[in-house]
Amino acid sequence: MKIGFIGLGIMGLPMVKNLLKAGHDVVAFDIVKANVDAAVSAGAVGAGSSKEVAAACKLIITMLPNGPEVKEAVTGTNGILDGVLSNSGKILVDMSSIAPEVAKEIHGLCAAKGVKMLDAPVSGGEPKAIEGTLSIMAGGEQSVFDEVREVLLCMGASCVLCGEIGAGNIVKLANQIIVAVNIAAVSEAFALSTKAGVEPAKVFSAIRGGLAGSTVMEAKIPMIMAGNFKPGFKVDLHIKDLQNALDTGESNTSPLPLTEKILDVLRGLSAEGFGQNDHSAIAKYYEQLAKTEIRG
Repeated sequence: MKIGFIGLGIMGLPMVKNLLKAGHDVVAFDIVKANVDAAVSAGAVGAGSSKEVAAACKLIITMLPNGPEVKEAVTGTNGILDGVLSNSGKILVDMSSIAPEVAKEIHGLCAAKGVKMLDAPVSGGEPKAIEGTLSIMAGGEQSVFDEVREVLLCMGASCVLCGEIGAGNIVKLANQIIVAVNIAAVSEAFALSTKAGVEPAKVFSAIRGGLAGSTVMEAKIPMIMAGNFKPGFKVDLHIKDLQNALDTGESNTSPLPLTEKILDVLRGLSAEGFGQNDHSAIAKYYEQLAKTEIRG
């Protein structure tokens, strides 16, 4: 299948590579030319605009930072909707993490031109994007999901239809709350044990197989112990997701006190210049409080 892909950053480029590996043809675009060049080097065909991608492909995937960027790619000048004829049967799968209400708005604009849409954000960060083992959570019609599911599984280990349009991003917000709070809990616990004189590596070995063990701990504690905060998922992007969670919670009268607390921590880290670090840099907040470093 010829697939259009818009957004070739930390996540998008390895996702394109996995589509190519699975035997699909990919037409790729990004506003950063170097990213397009990297996709072309991997075997994709480069495009000069979102419009050009949409004109060439029935299935178009977007992987962009936030709602405004997705709206621009879809509805802006030389955007996706400029490149499609009405009722052409094209499908947009937005794999970005955006506010659910924005996903619904974009869906309405697409539907007016006969473009079917899923919102299908992912979890797993850069490592699982590279491996092709992302968790994909989708919202939209069952028939559209069935049409693209096998393509999505070229990039993910699981792909679940969670409900109507917007449901994918609601589930992603739940995921991001759990991840952020988990990183914070792990960081607080390891700061305590380190300050009390127990080596972090021994704490990790002792508890990872018990009830406290988690995917987050397995992924983030080795990074924290190595002082490696190279981004797989950036602090600033997690700030965006948690703000979207708070906005969604407010509109649904669902209080999110832990989310508010961790969002304050992340904003503080960003203000200190750590916004482009991996979100495991939450550990730096606890290291500063305890005046210790979790290294081992």
